Amino acid sequence: MEPIQNWKTVLLAVILLALSSGCSLQRLALRTTTGLMVHGVDAIYRETDLEIARMAIASNLKLLEGFLDADPKNPRLLGLLTQGFASYSLAFLEDVAPERASALYLRARDYGFRWLQTTPAFKDGIPDQQQAFEARLKRVRKKDLPALFWTAFAWGGWVNLNRDLPRAVFELNLVKAMMQRVLELDEGFFFGSAHLFFGSILGSIPRMLGGDPEKAREHFERALQLSQGKFLVAYVYSARYYAATTLNETLFDQYLNKVLEAPVDILPGYQLMTVVAKEKARRLMARKSELF
Repeated sequence: MEPIQNWKTVLLAVILLALSSGCSLQRLALRTTTGLMVHGVDAIYRETDLEIARMAIASNLKLLEGFLDADPKNPRLLGLLTQGFASYSLAFLEDVAPERASALYLRARDYGFRWLQTTPAFKDGIPDQQQAFEARLKRVRKKDLPALFWTAFAWGGWVNLNRDLPRAVFELNLVKAMMQRVLELDEGFFFGSAHLFFGSILGSIPRMLGGDPEKAREHFERALQLSQGKFLVAYVYSARYYAATTLNETLFDQYLNKVLEAPVDILPGYQLMTVVAKEKARRLMARKSELF
């Protein structure tokens, strides 16, 4: 892994320069710094130690929030914060501290709304009405797909943890519309994660409410096809939202063992996602007696 401390030293020097300069130079310095932090994100994705990654992400998110105070409409900062808080919640909180995860998913979602408002489709704000919201989605361009996906990812994370709330039932329809637009623009974005969203929804709700385990499996298999079986989170979701819900114990074991036995470097550049999948697989395997 590239030493995170090295670029943090550079960041500190840039910040000190910015604080002693005028507003224009301050923003220029911050935007230069943001570019450096994008490389820091790449280094974190390559990390194989969960605790190092957890501490690095948490500290860097607070640093980014400080930068955003000085440059509130910076799309790069808004993107890093949306992706960062949502990913942190998924990787480190939702299995052990769902209330904290829920709060941080909402924080990510709110940054995502601000990020979307830097795009042409949502430059006039986020509509409150579903019909108007879906009309704006049709205007989202492929170049703005990251803002759409990560906002939907964060919002969907909150909905998944709060399904007992009436508000979540309504908001799920909006998230589904967003993820459908992601599929239309590029179904393979971030290893087909929009398919994982639909698979988890279709596999976790009763048939009378629109659930369909076999359609869920189709989405999971498509996600695995798009990542050539290397994005192991897809196997974890398949185990939880297809194998467990259909009481297929053999398939449940098969999916999770595939994750646990895979090499850490199966997906180069995204080793962190692999070790997160392994940790989630271990936790899910430990709950097997509850699920079957």
